[in-house]
Amino acid sequence: MKTRTRKSLLAITLIAALAVVGMAATHTLRAAQAQDKAAAAAQPAAHETTMTDQTDLAVTVYNSNVALVRDTRDVALPNGEFQLRFMDIASTINAPTVHLRSLAEPEKLNILEQDYEYDLLDANKMLQKYVGREVSLIREIQKNNSTETEETKATLLANNPGGPVWKIGDSIVTGMTPNGYRFSSLPENLYSHPTLVWTLTNSGARRQKIEASYLANNISWNADYVMTVARDDSNADLDGWVTLVNNTGAGFHNAKLQLVAGELNRVVSPIARFSRSDAIAGVAAAPAPMAQESFSEYHLYTLNRRTTIFDKETKQVSLLNASRFPVEKHFVVNGQSYYYHSAMTPGAPLKDPVLVYYRFKNEEKTGLGMPLPAGTVRVYQSDSHGGSLFIGEDSIQHTPKDEAVSIHIGNAFDIVAEHKQTDYKSLGSRSWEMEYEVTLRNHKETPVTVEVNEPIGGDWEMLSSTFPAKKTAAFAAQFMVPVAKDGTSVLKYRVRVKY
Repeated sequence: MKTRTRKSLLAITLIAALAVVGMAATHTLRAAQAQDKAAAAAQPAAHETTMTDQTDLAVTVYNSNVALVRDTRDVALPNGEFQLRFMDIASTINAPTVHLRSLAEPEKLNILEQDYEYDLLDANKMLQKYVGREVSLIREIQKNNSTETEETKATLLANNPGGPVWKIGDSIVTGMTPNGYRFSSLPENLYSHPTLVWTLTNSGARRQKIEASYLANNISWNADYVMTVARDDSNADLDGWVTLVNNTGAGFHNAKLQLVAGELNRVVSPIARFSRSDAIAGVAAAPAPMAQESFSEYHLYTLNRRTTIFDKETKQVSLLNASRFPVEKHFVVNGQSYYYHSAMTPGAPLKDPVLVYYRFKNEEKTGLGMPLPAGTVRVYQSDSHGGSLFIGEDSIQHTPKDEAVSIHIGNAFDIVAEHKQTDYKSLGSRSWEMEYEVTLRNHKETPVTVEVNEPIGGDWEMLSSTFPAKKTAAFAAQFMVPVAKDGTSVLKYRVRVKY
């Protein structure tokens, strides 16, 4: 009898608890619905603009992993206060740099608030937003050797780390893992893509062109060059390419593309400087793929047509083309400074690599003259069968017009350089006399001239040399040594040094 009484009391307690939970769930649902209605009433009417409203797009990319985006759209704007959701923007946007203005009536369109919404959609966030609301649970069940879909209406009471709590009919259910959920609508403040949200007031026209400008990270460019040298090393062709890498989270379609070369200081925001639509007006079309101009302390390169840069894309755009400009091939030997600070260990001569360079001047009369952005130059040369082979590469810095370009492609195979100290005498008072011999052997079928640079250091005086010495720096001497084909030349010099 006592056991039955305890079971009855337990059942009554459980029913009462379920009733309380049910009442709490109903109260939570009504409270959530009331909050949604109150929030909707408090917010001004919301309007959206997407990429379909876009009438113009300009992207200016700096070689510091940042770009200025100017997005112009034709948008319907109601009078009074309203919200405008500006969609289809880069996910790497730098929110403090955003600037919005009306192109037609800037004084009549005013910004009250500006928000950057990046709370993006996923299943867990959707569930969190739907606490207290009804959701359809989708489950797949097996019947008669086939899979059928079953949909059940449920109210989400809580979405805790331990799992969601549901109210299905009069029952409270936990531990259920459906195959999917069906939501009736998208919750407020949850977006499928990053979105700019402005609260605006408009006292002007109902349809206006507006421009949003902002800085976006994770987009970069660099220059790549292909130089093809003639078989006789007398001239070369140069093709320049701009390589763009876009990881902003947005594609830029039919955009006016500009590139800025130079070292950009990011401390001061450049928005005020670049946001004017006429900042680059008047750039004339040029035969080259890109027109260039000086711009502040930078160089601005403008593509003479529009282009599309997709997200997660590496794109190459032609920068310049030059043909048959003169080049010179140089062979260089650089001595080592430790040769001059003590008596060298006797034995085999020291061998130094013979460096190979192509040099040319970036001047207009040779078909060049465009300031060259920093980048990598890859050098090719024709072989005896008419094909082109890769022979080396080097990086160049930003090179203004009328400056020399020197490209190290590698070390000579058929030219050997040997250094040997032939005399070493201490004169006292920290002074020495030393004599050196540099032997150059040329196994090529053509004569060459080798530039020999000797970093002597200290206070030095050239006493004698078999080839003229040129003082190229306070610590260095240079010799130009001709070597006949299959021949040998020996540079001998004596120097007095005070350290």
